[in-house]
Amino acid sequence: MIVIRSLLYVALFYLWTALVAVVCTPILLGPSNWTLAMFHLWGRGVVRLLVVCGVRVEVRGREHIPTGPALVAPKHQCMLDVFAQFTWLPASVFVMKKELNWIPWFGWYAAKVGTIDIDRGAGASALKQMVREAKALFARGRQVVIFPEGHRGEPGIAGEYKPGVAALYRELAVPVHPVATNSGVHWPAHGLIRRPGTIVFEYLEPIPPGLKRAEFMRMLEARIETASNKLLTV
Repeated sequence: MIVIRSLLYVALFYLWTALVAVVCTPILLGPSNWTLAMFHLWGRGVVRLLVVCGVRVEVRGREHIPTGPALVAPKHQCMLDVFAQFTWLPASVFVMKKELNWIPWFGWYAAKVGTIDIDRGAGASALKQMVREAKALFARGRQVVIFPEGHRGEPGIAGEYKPGVAALYRELAVPVHPVATNSGVHWPAHGLIRRPGTIVFEYLEPIPPGLKRAEFMRMLEARIETASNKLLTV
């Protein structure tokens, strides 16, 4: 039954995604806030369709969800972690690898809202580009989302926290909003199975600016990993 419900969800997910992408194409000719509204609509649909799999999504720490310019650092276990930020942040924009720009429609919409596209092989120049573009987005009141580990990982396992988030933290001099989750328990990083249960996204107390790099990285990892591990028993 889990397999059947999972396959049904995947089918509905792609149908919903294709419908929204194609029908909303004309908004690419309008202002970027129209595209942001489309992402909110799409994300809410993706989340609500999970009822097909017996999965419910709970949001905790709503008082810590930023409404203005902010740096958001979520735990990354599956693609739902991306859709969740589209759903609950008012004006999110992501740091992502540039290869994703080749995805039809998604790449077009991402470019419209100002996604920061990074060449992972570019080293220091990529970090400088990321900081420069993030500053411009902050001036427009956006929430810049960066996954500290850089890729999806397994629940209960801490990945290597990359230098990109530390560079943004130092150069932007703003609080960082960590986000914990257990999403990978019910939506594995790979495969089509969606396991019944409760996925939690918990927005944690922001880390204030001004800390030394090593102290900041230790605090960020400790907060995200501790809170995410606690959610594994939900």
